[in-house]
Amino acid sequence: MSIQRCVPAVKIPTRDFSETADLFKALGDPSRLAIVATLARARDEVCACDFTLGLPLGQPTVSHHLKLLREAGLVESRRIGTWAHYRLAPDATEKIRSAVGSLFAVRKGTTS
Repeated sequence: MSIQRCVPAVKIPTRDFSETADLFKALGDPSRLAIVATLARARDEVCACDFTLGLPLGQPTVSHHLKLLREAGLVESRRIGTWAHYRLAPDATEKIRSAVGSLFAVRKGTTS
């Protein structure tokens, strides 16, 4: 017995969304979003100590969040003394735009 559909079947994209999902996982935390937003607005590198002071998190948790963002290719760092200083990766904005855009691709034959 087959189930009757109430609407025409839709085409499910066959594209592999693994990389896009990994990027969204890296962004999928309020503290990580705050870190990315801070770096996107910063003129200079931001010391990890500033995130420790500005977020309600301890240093190990801040370091963990920064590590996940670095592994996702969204931030870069360099060590100055005992602290790491962070900046947004040069292609981070484009990576995020591309990931979101891939989900909302315009349908063929439409103008919006």
